[in-house]
Amino acid sequence: MVWIYGGGFTGGSGGMAWYDGENLASKGPVIVTLNYRLGSLGFFAHPDLAKEAGHRGSGNYGMMDAIAALQWVKRNIAAFGGDPANVTVAGESAGAIMVGALVGSPQAKGLFNRAIAQSGGWMGLTMGKMRSSADAEATGAKALETMGVKSIAELRARPLDQLTGLPGGGGLLIDGYLIPEDLSITFRNGKQNAVDVLTGSNKDEANFGVCPGAGLNGRGGGAATTADAFKASTQRKFGDQSDAFLKNYTIGSDADAAKAAHDACADEINWNMRQWAAAQAKLGKKAYTYFFTHTPTVNGQPSPQGATHTAEISYAFNNPKGQPTQTWNDVDTRLGDTMSSYWVNFITKGDPNGNGLAQWPAVKELARSKVMVLGDAPRAEDTVPAPKLAVFDAAYARLLSAGGTN
Repeated sequence: MVWIYGGGFTGGSGGMAWYDGENLASKGPVIVTLNYRLGSLGFFAHPDLAKEAGHRGSGNYGMMDAIAALQWVKRNIAAFGGDPANVTVAGESAGAIMVGALVGSPQAKGLFNRAIAQSGGWMGLTMGKMRSSADAEATGAKALETMGVKSIAELRARPLDQLTGLPGGGGLLIDGYLIPEDLSITFRNGKQNAVDVLTGSNKDEANFGVCPGAGLNGRGGGAATTADAFKASTQRKFGDQSDAFLKNYTIGSDADAAKAAHDACADEINWNMRQWAAAQAKLGKKAYTYFFTHTPTVNGQPSPQGATHTAEISYAFNNPKGQPTQTWNDVDTRLGDTMSSYWVNFITKGDPNGNGLAQWPAVKELARSKVMVLGDAPRAEDTVPAPKLAVFDAAYARLLSAGGTN
């Protein structure tokens, strides 16, 4: 398994204790972590850089690093006891966004046969259009003018501490090469790489601030939304599907709206991860999705952030010491052992199921397939939330249309 860390494309490291793969590797697979360029060093775009590259766009250098690492694994992993014909690329948040781009990229074809995406896909966490390198290059050119820099050669000669005003933290771009088009179009047309996938997200993603206004009790996302603001944003996003969307939530007061925004954030990310799995299933590949609901134990108490964004990482790695505030109890320990076994089974054979584990149903199609609820006692969900999924799917189709707005 080749792990790509998160951090909003501006921070993080493959060497963090959080991603220590020792306990995961003890169950069989070889675990590889890597570093990739971040911020402006990883994603700055400029017309002159495109000319140097010899293809249409620039940027995406951090993604090039990930591809280079996967190429290295293909050439060398056998020397470490790994199988170059059985490679899983995995990541969380920005790392999962990178995984989504790799699954959609023709330049990554054949470098891996499975993918794990934890809370993120090519669109990000929620639905959205990708940015073009042409737009980013125009921004980059203006930034150099503002800095008084006349050429890329002059920029390269500057000390690192003088590059603080350089843009590039926005992440992946449609560059016509690594990412030939908006990957939503690639996946909708079934042109992505045919690989098995395990995708998923968390119940309290909003408490990390990934959906503005959706954090409960003032946690994450700033001030909570009001009922009127929630309805207005719903109208902008869902159009003629607004009433169908609102039927899934109680909006009688501002307090109701805050909870609805929190739940809707999790629901949209959950839809995103499910629809990706369904897209791979259409290609005849194995696909599985989870919904993480367990509240971690922090400093001896249930975390006030709940099952927030990133909360599942330690359990997938079976790593109780990855975060200094973690203090696992018996429930945490059992869940870490269970989740890591699911991950190892998927890495090994493309199917998370195994002896002694609750049955994890495969995803076949968006509207009918159940996901695995990874809570205190993992189990398949009772009912597929088909009405919610249908509304999000309709909004996604609207977004991809000429008049769609994000």
